[in-house]
Amino acid sequence: MKKNKLNIAHLHWGFPPIVGGVETHLVIILSQMAKLGHRVSLLTGTAEGTKTRYKYKGIDIYRIPVMDLNWLYKRGLESLEEELHNVFSSFLKKSRADIIHAHNMHYFSKVHAETIANLAKQKNIPLILTAHNVWDDLLFLELTHKINWTHIIAVSHFIKKEIIGIGIDDRKITAIHHGIDQNEFHPKVNTKKILKKYPQLKNKRIVFHPARIGLAKGCDTSIKAINLVKQKYPDIMLVLAGSKNIIDWGETQQKDIAYLVNLIKHFKLEKNCLIDAYSLEEMNGLYAVSDICIYPSSCGEPFGLTMLEAMATAKPMIVTNSGGMPEVINDGINGYVIPVRDFELLAAKINNLLGDKKLRDRLGYTGRQMVESQYSKERITKDILSVYKKFL
Repeated sequence: MKKNKLNIAHLHWGFPPIVGGVETHLVIILSQMAKLGHRVSLLTGTAEGTKTRYKYKGIDIYRIPVMDLNWLYKRGLESLEEELHNVFSSFLKKSRADIIHAHNMHYFSKVHAETIANLAKQKNIPLILTAHNVWDDLLFLELTHKINWTHIIAVSHFIKKEIIGIGIDDRKITAIHHGIDQNEFHPKVNTKKILKKYPQLKNKRIVFHPARIGLAKGCDTSIKAINLVKQKYPDIMLVLAGSKNIIDWGETQQKDIAYLVNLIKHFKLEKNCLIDAYSLEEMNGLYAVSDICIYPSSCGEPFGLTMLEAMATAKPMIVTNSGGMPEVINDGINGYVIPVRDFELLAAKINNLLGDKKLRDRLGYTGRQMVESQYSKERITKDILSVYKKFL
């Protein structure tokens, strides 16, 4: 390997076409690491229509069923030790790993975490964990504590604090926010393609809720708010992101969608709502046609990558004072922060922004400046690489 260039082995349960915040984060940082000349490999779950081994933006992708959480949830986690040992050993050998970086492996499966930790110890390779989430149960406690992580990266100060709260030494954790590809998400994205696909969005006031559809993401709060906004702005359109190709551990997603679709019918908002599953390539077009973005999450949102996407596209963002989101959205500066489940205040803030283009532009412009100075993919990748170098 060239001087100062690393062989980096990443492990995570999903990667596009599986859609989610962690998956988008991996596309951004792994391709950036490869661009800097490092050899980057990812072991991930199988996905419909993908090969088991291929290159993606300079990353070596390896896909196996035993990393597919949707499959594992149905199969169960019994009798996997030998297969996992063989698969992980083979992956580490092929990737010639100098460093192992696991994402969210402090949950879901004890056998996966123990197997990779044992191999890292045998081979004397540093084992980094990125905690994209925290959970309130024994499995999270056990795997965060008992697995010998060399160091933990938390995606927000909120997540870092939660991990300190269960007794992990704060010196073992570094908070690094996500970054964004500011060339892909920017204020001048062409909207022709997206308006051709969704002609119902033409000449409408558009509020975009970019997080995947579900109650934890506050979609019910968004729908209730839009029901009030419609009284002042009958041409309002709420765009909700559907859920093809997601990790649905526990299979709760479909129940949430059924409730939310019924809520839309209950308020007679069918003509004011668009729900579909969008590709990563379509997302920047949806931000571009939007007037406002909202993410009224009702759970302790670890970070919320969609905030950066909205800011990069120079759109004001309304979030709840939940989890890591207030670390990025500053009330009255680049958006608004409201209490959880407060659909009336959300409606009032939407009305306020829809009636004042100058205010929308100011908040959006500030958000774009913040992305350029603090949340570029180059800066975040550099921060992660500096963590690796401490332990090599």
